[in-house]
Amino acid sequence: MRILPEVPLLDHSTLGDYLSRRFDTQSVSLSDIPHPNQLKDADKAAKRLAKAIRNKERIVLVGDYDVDGVTSTAIVKRFFDLIPYPLSTVIPNRFTDGYGVSRNVLERIDADVIFTVDNGINAHEAAQLCRERNIDLIITDHHTPSDTLPDAYAIVNPKQHDCPYPFKEICGAQVGWLLMGLIKHELGLEIDMRRFFPFLALAVIADVMPLIGINRAIVKTGLDMMQRSPMAPFAMIRDFLNRSAITSEDIAFQIAPRINSAGRLEDASIALEFLLADTMEHAYHQFELLTALNTLRKETEAQTTAEAMLSVCENDTVIVVAGEHWNEGVVGIVASRLVNHFQKPAIVLSIHNGIAKGSGRSIGNVDLYTLIKSQEHLLAKFGGHKMAAGLSMDIHNVDAFRTGINQAASTIEPSDFIPVNDIVGELEHESINFQLLELLERFEPYGEGNPRPRFLLRDAEVISVKLFGSDQSHSRLELRPSRVSPKTLELVAFRRALSAPENKKMSCSYTVNKNEWNGRVSLQLMVEKVF
Repeated sequence: MRILPEVPLLDHSTLGDYLSRRFDTQSVSLSDIPHPNQLKDADKAAKRLAKAIRNKERIVLVGDYDVDGVTSTAIVKRFFDLIPYPLSTVIPNRFTDGYGVSRNVLERIDADVIFTVDNGINAHEAAQLCRERNIDLIITDHHTPSDTLPDAYAIVNPKQHDCPYPFKEICGAQVGWLLMGLIKHELGLEIDMRRFFPFLALAVIADVMPLIGINRAIVKTGLDMMQRSPMAPFAMIRDFLNRSAITSEDIAFQIAPRINSAGRLEDASIALEFLLADTMEHAYHQFELLTALNTLRKETEAQTTAEAMLSVCENDTVIVVAGEHWNEGVVGIVASRLVNHFQKPAIVLSIHNGIAKGSGRSIGNVDLYTLIKSQEHLLAKFGGHKMAAGLSMDIHNVDAFRTGINQAASTIEPSDFIPVNDIVGELEHESINFQLLELLERFEPYGEGNPRPRFLLRDAEVISVKLFGSDQSHSRLELRPSRVSPKTLELVAFRRALSAPENKKMSCSYTVNKNEWNGRVSLQLMVEKVF
């Protein structure tokens, strides 16, 4: 039996005080964005690219196939179009090229200068090949560097140990945008860099950057601009969401998965075309393709998760599962599903042609990157950060890797595996009203680093549980919080088919959200976890 967390009873005033304290020591002004010349090598990179533009050299940009990588590519491409200067863009195909600026990608590039966005920090082979071909390689990235860096012309990454840029937790799109700001200065251009804030907001949210400090300021401004931007992609997003205001959660749960689905299942160029669309017709067409791919992604993910669950060794501290021909594009999501189910870090590997390649997700305070690095001798490639990582290895090393990473994890404090308790308190039934909704909206955007407040409902009486949706996979619950009051609450649990416990009692955590439908606004209580 799970022990319920001890949390305080809250009213609107105490909740407001609690949320205010999250930002006591933070500035959320755009003016606090540090100057891009504080990024190590950024000036050097900007001067080289400006020289290439002046001398009409061939410049090629290599992006990545996730939302951050595609958005980074779109920002840089749109910037070069404004100069105007021809820029060739390449986003590697996950299935035929693999990740980042690889030998496969370089074989079809003819350029004087190549620069990357959201990838390249471990591209040692690519850097050597570029040296041999007299190509200047400029790497811009935000992922954790290894002990040895590629031998590139310039490396712009705030996570380099000797980089003085004060705000380390920025995404690839932000690094690319900062570099474009320096190029603007080098060339004396009149380009308003604020025009890219809607793109930055999309990337920051999708790449799960902490929504604190400058990230919070950028996302808040970017979402406001997205609401009125004349650019076709954002007009399409507004039409699709049909809401009075776009929230970070709309982006995280509705838009980002669609953009990601292109790189996961087909080719990220479909998503890039959407973000570069200059007419509503083109944006609509690409968005329809992305929606269809996202539906297929959900089906593929569900099937792979079911298969992966059967392979889990529940006694392991770190779950490692591998399957023949699992779709590489969904293994990261499947890893997240396993983490949620087993409350342990999980690594999911897809086996193709003797190579096991996949993704891992962590939990609590467990540093997954360090754990994977401890098995570096078994790996062909790896990269990532504390909470998420990618890796590949020979199929014959999988068992040794599973054993080794579990041995390494055995030295970690058990408390580090406990998910952070982010339930802020219990609400009186009468406090759940539109005034509460207005209070919560004052502290948006919510996301990593500023989670939407979760509340506890303790030992409520279950009046009814009804399943809904085309596949009956969602649940609508009617619960009575108090035996002395006849009032009930309606809660919704998406992607979970729940049933009433035998004792007709339920404790759960939930969030309070705004629901807009046909011009009507209502409160929607969404179940997070059932205890």
